[in-house]
Amino acid sequence: MLIDCDDCAARDVSCGECVVQVLLGRPGAPAEVDEAERRALEVLADARMVPRLMLVPLRERRTG
Repeated sequence: MLIDCDDCAARDVSCGECVVQVLLGRPGAPAEVDEAERRALEVLADARMVPRLMLVPLRERRTG
């Protein structure tokens, strides 16, 4: 999963409630999170140790 804050519909609306902001601040470049890392973030969010990922992509990313 590519996390690009510049391409997020929730940018400047939900940043303070997003795990990206809590862990990284606003990254200067897109960050890549693999499936295992995404699941780990979900487990931490379920345990209320970090906020959820609030990413809402403005457009669908195509791979390959």
